[in-house]
Amino acid sequence: MKIAWIGVGVMGRSMALNLKKAGHSVSVYNRTLSKCEGLEGDGIKVCSTIKECVNDADAIFTIVGYPKDVEEVYLSDYGIFANAKEGSYIVDMTTSSPALAKKLSEIGTKFHVLDAPVSGGDIGAKNGTLSIMVGGEKEDFDYLTPVFEAMGKNIIYLGKAGSGQNCKACNQIAIAGTIAAAAEAMHYAKSVGLDGNTVLNAISKGAAGSWQMDNNAPKMLNSDYEPGFFIKHFIKDLKIARDTMESKSEELPVLNKVLDLYENLAENGLEDEGTQAIIEYYK
Repeated sequence: MKIAWIGVGVMGRSMALNLKKAGHSVSVYNRTLSKCEGLEGDGIKVCSTIKECVNDADAIFTIVGYPKDVEEVYLSDYGIFANAKEGSYIVDMTTSSPALAKKLSEIGTKFHVLDAPVSGGDIGAKNGTLSIMVGGEKEDFDYLTPVFEAMGKNIIYLGKAGSGQNCKACNQIAIAGTIAAAAEAMHYAKSVGLDGNTVLNAISKGAAGSWQMDNNAPKMLNSDYEPGFFIKHFIKDLKIARDTMESKSEELPVLNKVLDLYENLAENGLEDEGTQAIIEYYK
């Protein structure tokens, strides 16, 4: 399949490479072209415009930063809807607004539009083991499932347009609680004079075990804040979930508290660090 890929960031680069390894013809575009450096050596075509990237693609995938970036990439005169061929499959894998996903589906009637945010971070992107949460028409999901399988292992159809984004909001809400709890546990261990790594060995294989405990708690102990997922993007995701609930006149206290913690870190210059830098709040 001829695939266009837009967004070559921490995760997008690895996802595009996995599609190429699976035998697809892949072209990429990124607003900052320098991030595409080295991809041509892997057999991927680097394009200088969205139009060049998408105009003859059978399927187009996007994973960009914020909802405003999604709107620009899809709805501008130089964007996807203006330049993709009719009948192509178009998949936004950005964590974005459920309302925007529905809007794109309603506007892009000449195409097969899906929302398919992912979870698993840079590790899952590299290993092709992402969880992929898909909203849109079921027959479109079925058609693209073999393509999704080049990037992920847990590929779930949720329902109509916007359902993938709402599921990703559930994912981020759950992460908010677990990563904050992992940070507090590591801070507690240090405060009472325990060795953090010994504590991790003691608790991470029992009821306290989680992906965050296995992958991010050790980084917290080593002050390793290399971003597998940026704080600034996690803030964006949590705000999307918060705003969705506020539109229903409801609030989620754990989400709101963790969002406050991350906004505090961002105000102190840590927005480009990984989410594990939440431990800095306790320092």
